[in-house]
Amino acid sequence: TPSAELDALADHETPRLKKRLIASLVFLAVLMYFSMGHMMWGWPLPRWFDGNHVAMGLVQLLLAGIVMVINQKFFISGFKSLWHRSPNMDTLVALYFNQMNVTPDNMDDPNHDRFVMSKGHSVEAYYAVLAAKGFLDIEDVIKNFSKFGSPYIGHPNNKLPGIEMNSGSLGHGLPVCVGMALANKMDGKTGRVYTVMGDGELAEGSVWEGAMAAGHYKLDNLCAVVDRNRLQISGNTEDVMADDDLDARFRAFGWNSIHAQGNNIESLNEAFEEAKTCKGKPTVIIADTIKGYGGGEIMENKADWHHKVPTQEMYETISAELLKRRDAANE
Repeated sequence: TPSAELDALADHETPRLKKRLIASLVFLAVLMYFSMGHMMWGWPLPRWFDGNHVAMGLVQLLLAGIVMVINQKFFISGFKSLWHRSPNMDTLVALYFNQMNVTPDNMDDPNHDRFVMSKGHSVEAYYAVLAAKGFLDIEDVIKNFSKFGSPYIGHPNNKLPGIEMNSGSLGHGLPVCVGMALANKMDGKTGRVYTVMGDGELAEGSVWEGAMAAGHYKLDNLCAVVDRNRLQISGNTEDVMADDDLDARFRAFGWNSIHAQGNNIESLNEAFEEAKTCKGKPTVIIADTIKGYGGGEIMENKADWHHKVPTQEMYETISAELLKRRDAANE
């Protein structure tokens, strides 16, 4: 299952990151040692580390070391919890296993359905679903995730099989999908085009340029999903840049609007099937989701989990809650 593959990825990465932290600290200590030796006793140093630039270089090294330690500590202590907080897993599973005509074998078929993960920072869930679908080798993902030069980076990368476009710069997914859907119409292709956007992402002006074009060209082969969890990095969406009423906004641009329970696959499948019957308009599915779904009282609907690092006790509590819900769903 996608969640099991994410657990395996996290278990593999934690000891590797600890080794990287130790090695980086040793390297930083060596550089500091020779820098001090140069300043105090005149030890010779390479030309690139000579003269009046030494003091500034030392300060830069210290700052870089602090940032590196913070980042490494974040990944070591918070790695596993990152994987389970995406509210988009149900949407991805519904699309790839129930809705889209796309497999590793038909990517060269001009009529295959296309998907763009516009909110590219949810890539961990995306990797898990692509692996479960057969596009990626999960062992290769586990071995190379987030390594230097690896294609398994923190946002979708179209050098990987099954990924249509690089994304992560918010606001670009929908406009690109408009182009894909329009090209399909012009070429007489039957493939549908899907994208997932965050509700905080809707503050990007390019989203509404794309929405206006999609309505103008009556792209009924286009379906956008808005992850409506009402939280973003800086707080509640209604405080940062209000989104309500999304139905009225999209309809004003010529769209068909449907609501779905975004953490319920049956509700999502019903919405996707309804979208296929709409003619002459693109469809937006406003998927009402819970940020941190499955994490219980500790994690659910908490804006600070966008970057929060759990304690070991919190991690164990969250994991137990996830397992309890998984077992209940399988009964």
